[in-house]
Amino acid sequence: MSPSRIPALAFVADLVAVVVFAAIGRASHAESDGLLGLAATAAPFAAGLLVAWATPWLRVRPAGLRAGGVALAGTVVVGLALRAVFLGRLPLSFAIVATVSLAVLLLGWRGVAMLVSRRVAQRVR
Repeated sequence: MSPSRIPALAFVADLVAVVVFAAIGRASHAESDGLLGLAATAAPFAAGLLVAWATPWLRVRPAGLRAGGVALAGTVVVGLALRAVFLGRLPLSFAIVATVSLAVLLLGWRGVAMLVSRRVAQRVR
């Protein structure tokens, strides 16, 4: 894979992680407003992800765990703040579940990618 494609693929993987987070949350609460509802749920966190991706820290090694930490921080902090502003409340339980879930998703794909990359590198040697 061309190194120039890695940032774009990493951004798409992060965005997919945010949408999966929103979809799981909506499904666990039996919310069924279709794609519009899913988009509304994901929007504050997608905005946070965009803020994180606007920083140079995330673009240096976008598939690394450090970049995942930056993506997680931006997604959670901005996403929870926007959600609190729009809904007028932010239950602590939601903040904890959102943070843990997004950590698993945003750091998880990076961990898997690192393991696969190492295995491929070992086979090439």
